[in-house]
Amino acid sequence: MLALIRILFMKKNLKYTLPALLLVAAAALSFVWKAPSDDQEKVVMLLVHDALTGVHYQAREMDDAYSHEVLEFFLESMDAEKRFLQQADIDQMRVYDTRMDDLLKNADLSFFNLTQDIWAKRFKQSQALYREILAEPLSYQTGRSFETDAEKRGYAKDDAGMRAYWTDYLTFRVLMRLYDRSQAADSAGQAKFTLGDPGFAEEEKKAREKELEIHDEWFSSMTDMERSDWFGLYMNAYTGVFDPHTQYFPPRQQENFEIEMTGQLEGIGASLQQDGEFTTVASIVTGSACWRQGELEVGDKILKVGQGAAEPEDIVGMSTNKVVTKVRGKKGTEVRLTVRKKDGTEKVIPIIRDIVEIEATFARSARLGADGKTGYIRLPKFYVDFYDDNNHNCADDVRKEIEALKAQGMERLIFDLRGNGGGSLPAAVDIAGLFFDKGPVVQVKTSGQRVRSYDDRAAGAVWDGPLLVMVNEGTASASEIVAAALQDYDKAIIVGTRQTFGKGTVQNMLDLDRAAGPFHGDKPLGALKLTIQKYYRVTGGTTQLQGVESDIVLPHPYQEIPYGERELDYPLAVDYVDAAVKFEPKTAKPYLKVAQQRIAENPEFAHISDYAKWLKSQQDQTLVPLNYSAYFARETKSDEEAKAYDDLLVSKDSLAVTYTSAAFESSLDSGKVTEYTRWFKGLSKDIYLGEAFRIVGEMPH
Repeated sequence: MLALIRILFMKKNLKYTLPALLLVAAAALSFVWKAPSDDQEKVVMLLVHDALTGVHYQAREMDDAYSHEVLEFFLESMDAEKRFLQQADIDQMRVYDTRMDDLLKNADLSFFNLTQDIWAKRFKQSQALYREILAEPLSYQTGRSFETDAEKRGYAKDDAGMRAYWTDYLTFRVLMRLYDRSQAADSAGQAKFTLGDPGFAEEEKKAREKELEIHDEWFSSMTDMERSDWFGLYMNAYTGVFDPHTQYFPPRQQENFEIEMTGQLEGIGASLQQDGEFTTVASIVTGSACWRQGELEVGDKILKVGQGAAEPEDIVGMSTNKVVTKVRGKKGTEVRLTVRKKDGTEKVIPIIRDIVEIEATFARSARLGADGKTGYIRLPKFYVDFYDDNNHNCADDVRKEIEALKAQGMERLIFDLRGNGGGSLPAAVDIAGLFFDKGPVVQVKTSGQRVRSYDDRAAGAVWDGPLLVMVNEGTASASEIVAAALQDYDKAIIVGTRQTFGKGTVQNMLDLDRAAGPFHGDKPLGALKLTIQKYYRVTGGTTQLQGVESDIVLPHPYQEIPYGERELDYPLAVDYVDAAVKFEPKTAKPYLKVAQQRIAENPEFAHISDYAKWLKSQQDQTLVPLNYSAYFARETKSDEEAKAYDDLLVSKDSLAVTYTSAAFESSLDSGKVTEYTRWFKGLSKDIYLGEAFRIVGEMPH
């Protein structure tokens, strides 16, 4: 089996490496999968074991130390807030402290089955507790406090300790709600209520009822977690102690990952939301299958879902996540929705599913300034299509945007990679190559092999004028490759937070169905995203943990709060390789010093730095009083202090923003015009973009 896994990782069709920042662990949004059997889970365990020991970039011994780390990782994942498990449960599970490695090697499910039994028991117990506690008025004259940081709390010792936790936690939640209701009443000019007032009992009851509703919805969503979801959590305890980006995806989470990477899904093109027991249509994607069909409308309540000519299924009372799995499906298939219109009439709407493109994923551009000579391109993600080379590819899209801007007389360019968590490594190489002539872009090292250089082989540059790249702490992976290469080649200046995220590892996706081969018929098994390489700058340096340091640093609201790869569990270490290119010393850039001095003297940026310090002080205050007067005094003080930071990131100046071209503007329908108008408004008041506009204007041509 291990040999097959190695072969699969060498296949050319795995051309897309996937160094994505955020792991897809959200609600299930895919097709209806079969419930996994023990045989499926055992096959997955064996495949994960072989991949970790034989293919992962940094092999480690699966011994007692590894077992201990896996167990602690799983306990943290299972109940991070310590709301369900008791100390006796932890003690019972810690019997396996040195056996976790053996369980994986032998595909032994005994521990996992035990955890499922424990969870089921504690889930029901906690559900009964919150309902019982919220049924009666709570005490708000206590001297108790609630510790909001779970790391500072232990597990409940027994049932009495769990009741005490839930009582304190719910008191804290209801106090928050009472405070919000009090503030809302004050804003509306209504009489404020307080403890002891005649109307307080009714306000307190309403707050408890709302909290009960919220918890009922939360627990209902947790009941949607199937055994496969929990098994995924379990497997990721084994992968997570290898590095933060190696992850097992159960089948229905695998599809979500591919949607994230491609910006595409197969479905009808409607966004659904929960509305009590109903699932309603929240929005419709322009140009999508249901938009073209024309009968589905925002506000429609979905009553039944039918697959083609099959008998429709009643979905009233079903969670939105489950409804989505039934509505989504393969391109070309039919789904029949029975909906209740706003006027109360019911209608059956047949829709042929198609590809839905998530426009917010794709590159888009604008022109900045009164003269429109500054181009702006925003790239939210390095997307590719895994299966169809004719579909969206971010490198091709960025090239088109540059060419469109050049056609309008662009003299300088801002390339915005803020919040871009990465994606395709080849796409990153292609995008970096748009800005310089042929040469190495990034170096990649596979364990036990020589360092390999990934080169841009296309002659010439699409844009070789003044270039500024915007980054922040959410700029990661493939984005860091591009930023680092352009900085090293002295083709751009980097502007943003002190450093980017700091992810210097490469992952590949392994389809476990293929790895298992044709003799394991009980499928699907899911996929494994596995760290197989590290990448390095062409200088031989690394972005791992260190990120890309900005040439000009802009104050950031979260700069006092540690963030990035270095804050994750089990990150791979910093190391270096030989340089791929010898660079001459960079020429001096006096405008950098001028810009940094201007930022230091800018009161708006000084205000952001002050807010960052205030935010850190607020984060450090984790012990919350459960006394009504003390809690209200604490929140009132915090709110008064926060008022000083209203509209913190909104610039006082307004930056002119226009369409890339008149032809593009005229091609948009009314929905797209509204979308772009909203986007332009945000850009015009973006304090960071405003400063980037000033800086790029000072760069020599």
